Amino acid sequence: MANPTLHVLFLCTGNSARSILAEAILSQEGRGRFSAHSAGSHPKGEVHPLALSILRDFGHPVAGLRSKSWEEFAGPQAPELDLIFTVCDNAAGELCPIWPGHPMTVHWGLADPAAVEGSEAECRRAFAETYRALQKRIGRLINLPMGWNDRAGLKAKLMEIGRG
Repeated sequence: MANPTLHVLFLCTGNSARSILAEAILSQEGRGRFSAHSAGSHPKGEVHPLALSILRDFGHPVAGLRSKSWEEFAGPQAPELDLIFTVCDNAAGELCPIWPGHPMTVHWGLADPAAVEGSEAECRRAFAETYRALQKRIGRLINLPMGWNDRAGLKAKLMEIGRG
């Protein structure tokens, strides 16, 4: 991971909620050190409206956020990725493309807020809780010293963040 800017991909199945939230948070909070992306194994084709609403509520720009396939990041035109985080259990268990550059992969599983059934307030609360969990994990990520030569040690630390 010698690049001054680390390219990070957040993966989920639908790329409509969790991975989109993570992309927006890291794009804003990790600006200059990280380049954030998101994708899905089976993208929904649109970002969940509550994900966009929560991001706006927390002051994140939403222009340009879109649901896209992970195939965009496996081809020759894709940025060379340094880190890949799966944020849903389904994507963590799927057979992934072969990523250029052999990035480090870590699982940061979270419940899907888009799967919550209930009132609008309950659904909104689920998205806000997911946002806060991701913001906390990403805050710990961006505060890690990135000059690590020990990939195993870095991976252990990133996995610990995902469990916390």
